[in-house]
Amino acid sequence: MREIVFDTETTGLSFSAGHRLVEIGCIELVNRVPTGRSFHAYLNPDRDMPVEAFNVHGLSEAFLSDKPRFPEICDDLIAFLGDSPLVAHNAMFDFGFVNGELNACGRPLLAVDRIIDTLQMARAKHPGAKHTLDALCVRYGIDLSARELHGALLDAQLLAQVFIELTGGRQIALGLAVEAAAGDTNEIVTIRRNIRPARRFSPSADEQARHRAFMAEFDEPLWGASAPVDAGGSHS
Repeated sequence: MREIVFDTETTGLSFSAGHRLVEIGCIELVNRVPTGRSFHAYLNPDRDMPVEAFNVHGLSEAFLSDKPRFPEICDDLIAFLGDSPLVAHNAMFDFGFVNGELNACGRPLLAVDRIIDTLQMARAKHPGAKHTLDALCVRYGIDLSARELHGALLDAQLLAQVFIELTGGRQIALGLAVEAAAGDTNEIVTIRRNIRPARRFSPSADEQARHRAFMAEFDEPLWGASAPVDAGGSHS
């Protein structure tokens, strides 16, 4: 099962209000395990960068001025996404911008039924708690030391770890990875141990004689002092 976890950075809150995509980062998961494949691009928005947005992600007009525009990376992005489910935090925000850019290029929009929204998942699993990406990373013990500002690729990497925890945790992912190792036959790999058959340890003649001598020291034992010992080691 292939899934894409992604995040975006923008110039503002609404594509319809004239704001644009400035960064997109995508992480590939197969059976909830990161494969190491990713897609990342900075984008020239052909407009100014509001200070409020700059304070969030630190991407300036000067930095973005020589970056490609969305139509230049559109084909590569579509190819990377394929037809896989798309995982994002507060997903409708990210979908709104990606679909806005796709529509401006005359390309088909991403279908809404591909959305997996980790914000909704977190609200259902942890009602009343904080559900920001930072808060979820803290809850699940995910290292945030590299995150000083928002960044689409880094946030997608963090979100991939959160998504794994929200859907069963690292142990579930490990089990799915073992299954994937079986190849395309869908054969599930199982680990089997070879168990040796039980061995019988019969007392020797000397051990039986010493046992009878020991029992003879008791006054009226519950079982006869000279009672034989069977081959299996139990007393009759």
